[in-house]
Amino acid sequence: MTVHTPARAGSDPAAADRADAILARQRARESSARTYARSFPIVPVRAQGMVIEATDGRRYLDCLAGAGTLALGHNHPVVIEAVRRTVDSGAPLHVLDLATPEKDAFTDELFATLPPAFADRARIHFCGPAGTDAVEAALKLMQTATGRRGLLAFTGAYHGMTAGALAASGGVGAKEPVPGIAADVTRLPYPYAYRCPFGTGGERTAELSATYTERLLDDPNGGVVPPAAMILEAVQGEGGAVPAPDAWMREMRRITAERGIPLVVDEVQTGVGRTGAFWAIEHSGIVPDAMVMSKAIGGTLPLAVLVYHEDYDGWLPGAHTGTFRGNTLAMAAGTATLRHVAREGLAERAATVGARMTSRLEGLRAQLPAIGDVRGRGLMIGVELVDPQGEPDACGARPFAPELASRVRAACLSRGLIVELGGRHDSTVRLLPPLVISDEQVEAVLDRLADAIAEVTAPQLAGRSA
Repeated sequence: MTVHTPARAGSDPAAADRADAILARQRARESSARTYARSFPIVPVRAQGMVIEATDGRRYLDCLAGAGTLALGHNHPVVIEAVRRTVDSGAPLHVLDLATPEKDAFTDELFATLPPAFADRARIHFCGPAGTDAVEAALKLMQTATGRRGLLAFTGAYHGMTAGALAASGGVGAKEPVPGIAADVTRLPYPYAYRCPFGTGGERTAELSATYTERLLDDPNGGVVPPAAMILEAVQGEGGAVPAPDAWMREMRRITAERGIPLVVDEVQTGVGRTGAFWAIEHSGIVPDAMVMSKAIGGTLPLAVLVYHEDYDGWLPGAHTGTFRGNTLAMAAGTATLRHVAREGLAERAATVGARMTSRLEGLRAQLPAIGDVRGRGLMIGVELVDPQGEPDACGARPFAPELASRVRAACLSRGLIVELGGRHDSTVRLLPPLVISDEQVEAVLDRLADAIAEVTAPQLAGRSA
């Protein structure tokens, strides 16, 4: 696909007026909790692959991709064909949790992508349409199986916005208005090397995190009652694209297994090839007790599942239910997506393209000192922006720069590039392009991002040199 630069603002005044009216009605009628609409005041009308077109004809490269949902980009032909075929077949589009050919095919395809050591003795539960409900199901399942209540979770985590998932998440802002939300959660340090919680940085971060976790759990005066589960992300997404070292993942598996603590891995954002393997657990080779999946598995449509070892299947009928479990169209689209990603080797391509993008971004650090850290795995990349004039901490990290990051996001949008922020203080530019991103689009994304950072930071650098 040809990479288009955005048309100049005002190229279609009538369309711009219509967009302004739609945005004004949205502001007047939707809740104050809306997020992406604040960052990207555009009204999309068409989309294909990585390109979104707004009402005024301007085109944008979408490096957000539904927060990682759009593995194949917008309106991929295999997804559209699967949806049309299902609609034309007359298949029932809503059947609660009854068996259907579409569900059977989806389950077959999903299990075929999983590591055999996990899939061979796995059960699947179809949850409500969002990943947060699958997290709730995982926590409830393990509480039922173990008879325990507590949970081990990590700093920087994001697992969703319903009560249990929010309690497991690290962000304080959303939890402050909800008293007692995390009463049963023990928070453990995630191995975020750039801003090491122990003040050491580097490989020692993961080593100390594992040591701290093991000693805390074994300390009779440590205050931690044996928990129902540990939940973690192999790469923290909303936390700023922070990848966990493979050795640390193996240590978490060993520590939990030796103590009879079920390990739940949240693959909502990391799954379906995003990190350069079909599932992020494959990098470390661990076999968890449960995996939470959503986003890309539905082929752009809402779908969430929990897959877990059969030994934990102690639920009674109706123990975790919901009206919209396993939408037929989503399962058809998901089957097509899973099959296409596997057949076309898109996970392997994500690893190759992601490494190339990360390498070029690393090379920009010398030219653009506002880039403090570049990290990630596959096509899940974070560029942490810092105050280049601030004093570095004990690990060499300079202060967060949320205002600068916000301006960079706006400058990217003006250049026809959609990127979102995450991480601590929203100082990390996150790149989550679809797995079908072309080489030409890769270069356009990096050029536009580099230009945006250079433009925003130029006054600071000029002031420093003066």
